[in-house]
Amino acid sequence: MSHRCRFCSAPLSLSFVDLGTTPLANSNLRSRDDIAGERSFPLAVMVCESCFLVQTTESVPADAIFHDDYAYFSSISPSWVEHARRYAETMTGRFSLGAGSLVVEVASNDGYLLQHFVGAGIPVLGIEPAGNCAREAEARGVPTLVDFFGSNTAERVVREKGQADLAAANNVLAHVPDISDFIAGFKALLKPKGVVTFEFPHLLNLIALTQFDTIYHEHYSYLSLTSVERILARHGLMVFDVEQLPTHGGSLRVFAGHAEAGWSEQPGLRNVRAAETAAHLADRGGYLGFTAKVEKVRDDFLRFLSEAKAEGKTVVGYGAAAKGNTFMNYCRLTDGDIAFVADRSPHKQGRLLPGVHAPIVDPELIRQTRPDYVVILPWNLAREIEQQLGFIRDWDGRFVTAIPQLRTF
Repeated sequence: MSHRCRFCSAPLSLSFVDLGTTPLANSNLRSRDDIAGERSFPLAVMVCESCFLVQTTESVPADAIFHDDYAYFSSISPSWVEHARRYAETMTGRFSLGAGSLVVEVASNDGYLLQHFVGAGIPVLGIEPAGNCAREAEARGVPTLVDFFGSNTAERVVREKGQADLAAANNVLAHVPDISDFIAGFKALLKPKGVVTFEFPHLLNLIALTQFDTIYHEHYSYLSLTSVERILARHGLMVFDVEQLPTHGGSLRVFAGHAEAGWSEQPGLRNVRAAETAAHLADRGGYLGFTAKVEKVRDDFLRFLSEAKAEGKTVVGYGAAAKGNTFMNYCRLTDGDIAFVADRSPHKQGRLLPGVHAPIVDPELIRQTRPDYVVILPWNLAREIEQQLGFIRDWDGRFVTAIPQLRTF
């Protein structure tokens, strides 16, 4: 079957990686009765050699992913809430936001970010398709429109609320199947001198650090500055600054505004452009050889599991995150390999991991069962989790991360 680029429609011929057929990464099962009806989809990624947008070949319908039972709540991570607080403080100062401004966040989840603007007396609007997350946001005092964002939604917001001084889109650009209509929405939403910021995991780091577990059906695209600048320019938006962030294993925060607004390019933009040129992200050479690196990560982890089992050691997981589900399903693990996965979120506890079918439990079970190894699945939060679970040292337990290479500590 031939595939075409979801942005520029050029035919796709360059394969990046194929992770096989897997269930949706955030579709935890309510009980074992749901296993028979579990759905899986191909998870293959290709590169457009015209615009260099890296993308999944299949478009799982968005309403199968973002629904009223969506499992991810941003506020569960204290470090992410603190990241959002610093963003609000910095943007308020940099762009002189106040009581007469409007800040809009797309994919606002449970209000983790906009609550900080509300606290500063700045009017806000969240746009969030998952109804259960939106209700949590409203309870925090964050007005939230339950909808997917695109040009039609943007026009509705402008009619009802006016245009935005600042729009934020954190870790959502990768989640939209129609990336062109999504960006067109910001062109309509922003005031003449309005600014939009996008945060997304940087493709450069995904390749360099073999972060293949950030690939899942919710992420239709894997983004470089190279591809994002081209998509924004098509819709009359110009990138004028870029910040490199440590979040999610290395992310970019891209600042953009109307091309006619006359923003001057900042050094951060030139630095990232140069890094991507050096990594050949605008030619096919930058994408070759990734599959072999992914296979080595898998094989090293399976060897660790086999040796642990032969020694009679117990292995559990921590963090029922989407990236962990991609990793475990690519490794074809079962509940015979990982006894359970602990997670702080009460919204996930009591359910089963997709595909793997291991139970998701309260972290207190780690203290009770005293496993030999705890595999930290959301490796980007390893330091935070190591502090939370420091008590495993009481019985000489060890932590394990698999990416970018196997590490026990």
